[in-house]
Amino acid sequence: MKIHIPANRFFSAILCFVVILVTACSTTTITESVVTPTYATELTLYNWIDYLPQSVMDAFTEEYGIAINYVYYETQEEAIQNIRARKNYDLVVLPPELIPGLYNEGYLAPIDYSNVLNFKNVSPNFRDLAFDPGNKYSIPFHWGTTGILYRKDLVHKEITSWSDLWDPEFEGKVGIWPIPRSVIPITLKSLGYPANSEEPAHLQAALEKMLELRKKSFLVSNVNSSIVPILAEGEAVIGYGWAYDALTIEDAPITYIIPAEGSILWSDHFVIPATSTNKRTAELFLDFLLRPEISGKIINESYYPMANDAAIPFISPEIINNPIIYPPNEVLENSEITLSLSPEGLKLYENIWQQFMDAKPE
Repeated sequence: MKIHIPANRFFSAILCFVVILVTACSTTTITESVVTPTYATELTLYNWIDYLPQSVMDAFTEEYGIAINYVYYETQEEAIQNIRARKNYDLVVLPPELIPGLYNEGYLAPIDYSNVLNFKNVSPNFRDLAFDPGNKYSIPFHWGTTGILYRKDLVHKEITSWSDLWDPEFEGKVGIWPIPRSVIPITLKSLGYPANSEEPAHLQAALEKMLELRKKSFLVSNVNSSIVPILAEGEAVIGYGWAYDALTIEDAPITYIIPAEGSILWSDHFVIPATSTNKRTAELFLDFLLRPEISGKIINESYYPMANDAAIPFISPEIINNPIIYPPNEVLENSEITLSLSPEGLKLYENIWQQFMDAKPE
């Protein structure tokens, strides 16, 4: 390979050499010093409650002497509000649809991947996604499916479609989590529309159908960790939930299915707020979490999949072979992930959601 040196640089180098000879300067030995990074003594993680095993945080503290201050939020809206209020967090876990707005508004710091070398373990399927090209601001954490849970002893028909949530048979017994980017996409898919559609006609039809659902359903409080106890007690006979809910079913006759129209895939991602003064420590923690054996430990204890291919040998066979946790490709064929919306689309969704929440059940 030929190296081209511009003429002005070449003559500058010759002139420097001549000056050294004429002035008889002594040579100086330059030694490179290795700079040891300075880490914080505490890292503040803002996340859903019980969403990272304590044993993993303890292992990080034991290895590095850095305490984890785990702060949890109850709603994504609360998390966004606090980030915009510039409260002191070093790492936050968020869904993909919320991330572009935050980095466009300057609330997120870019990740220095020279400090997160274990990012190489992340599956290519979860890299460079549309909401964050090049993963400049985010690193994938958990992912999973959204489906329908129902009491098979109290539901006298086969449940196969999102539209079954609207069946008159279940009036007053449908449990709905008040999460806009779950309810709206579910409704859109039940109508045969894309889960992230911004078409006004699609959204108007979705609103009308959502208002119908609001009349015959009840909202599940966010203080509940799962809809399973509500189904087990008979307060609801059907509702939407997640694969994790299905794994908490014990003796209750409850079934989890992914509708024929496809699941709404969810995922959560780590981001570093721009206000963090411990960015280097946050990147150290991210690198730690992406170690294959640590990701495997997280999956084994939480039962949530992670986008870490290198962790597979460390995942319990009963988990990696469980089709509820890791669905086969044919089950995921029609599934969609929630994406960020345009400013115009976001306003439409917010308006629809406000009307849904303001409506009163019959």
